[in-house]
Amino acid sequence: MAAICDPSNRKLISPASAWEIAIKVSRKKLDLGAPYRGYIQMHMLRNNFETLPIIDEHIAGLIDMPYHHKDPFDRMLISQANYENVPIVSADVQLDSYGITRLW
Repeated sequence: MAAICDPSNRKLISPASAWEIAIKVSRKKLDLGAPYRGYIQMHMLRNNFETLPIIDEHIAGLIDMPYHHKDPFDRMLISQANYENVPIVSADVQLDSYGITRLW
């Protein structure tokens, strides 16, 4: 994806994404090929990604959000993207119904 490879772009990762990955690893639905502990941090540093902390405004954004998408992790990413006015990199076309910019 060109947007991720472009060094002039900030690359933000939500803790919600790491949380979802940890759950999938623990349920054996995702194999990272390495232990989870340290994996996310190592790849964030290697790829110059930054953490986008979850703040109260992101949580409050969930209150009035329509339920086009039921996944709680994706809903948090949508709220963060909406509040921060940043795009989401995802193949999930359901995100388009929220009026955010989706790249993929």
